Amino acid sequence: MPVIILAIESSCDDTAAAVIIDGRVVSNVLADQSIHAQYGGVVPELASRAHQANIVPVVDAALRQSGVSINQLSAIAFTRGPGLLGSLMVGVSFAKGLALSHGIPVIEVHHLQAHVLAQFADPPFPSFPFLCLLVSGGHTQIIRVTDHLALEVLGSTQDDAAGEAFDKAGKLLGLGYPAGPLIDQYARKGIVRFDFPHPQLPWYEYSFSGIKTAIRYFLERETEKDSGFIDAHLPDLCASIQHHIVEILLEKLVLASEQTGIRTVTIAGGVSANSQLRTRLAEIGAQKKWSTFVPAIAYSTDNAAMIGLTGYYKYLKGEFTGLDVKPLARIPLDG
Repeated sequence: MPVIILAIESSCDDTAAAVIIDGRVVSNVLADQSIHAQYGGVVPELASRAHQANIVPVVDAALRQSGVSINQLSAIAFTRGPGLLGSLMVGVSFAKGLALSHGIPVIEVHHLQAHVLAQFADPPFPSFPFLCLLVSGGHTQIIRVTDHLALEVLGSTQDDAAGEAFDKAGKLLGLGYPAGPLIDQYARKGIVRFDFPHPQLPWYEYSFSGIKTAIRYFLERETEKDSGFIDAHLPDLCASIQHHIVEILLEKLVLASEQTGIRTVTIAGGVSANSQLRTRLAEIGAQKKWSTFVPAIAYSTDNAAMIGLTGYYKYLKGEFTGLDVKPLARIPLDG
């Protein structure tokens, strides 16, 4: 009989559901929450209320698109964390209630592990071991992956993450939220003209607090001399900021590959949708003779397919969860 996984993702501001059959994505439905844009960031209370409104129609749509009934499900996988606690509670509670009412086992999934396993949504798939640069929300990590469920964090950010640096820079530039995609759009029309510092941390560690501060002081100085500076140079500012953040990310990835000897390299997480990061990974990969893998955009940002894929591999190893499971806002990835 086929292994059929219903997956539910509600870690932040997107309500998502997917159906995975024998490791293949057959439906992947998402309802986003545009209301947060007016506040310049996700409002947790609004997010959890929207999840409550969205989760039933989203799950229903995922099942209908897949042609699967609830009684055919092998298991229900859900995001346990990390994420916004109120948002996670909606998805976890719904998954547990549905499972209890139909006698279906449940599988908890770590949101960041799922981002890494998004590499297996579409072939070709990376071979083990591989390195993954995970750039998602408040997380920036380099991870060594030796099996679907065997991940080791080699390095992490010591303060702010790359996504936070993009959002802070966008706010300083007067852009909307989320700022990362907007910076990417403007950067395509600009050139790299402005210089910002690169942090000097050991090994594979990251820090983005310094570049955030440097951007703020730079813009304050220049707008004091010319109030129209940002408007006059917006594409070049975006190109320069994006260039430096991307190069900081990839410098450490190159170091990790050289020192581990691993030449299969992937990127994952919402920031992996950035066009410059994808382009530079391909360029560096060609220079270094890497095998590079990048998920489709639909599997880079938060989605339920990645939760279902992780749930599928956990199902194969019998890693089920008790119905007393509770959501956790913070969970270490490898221990």
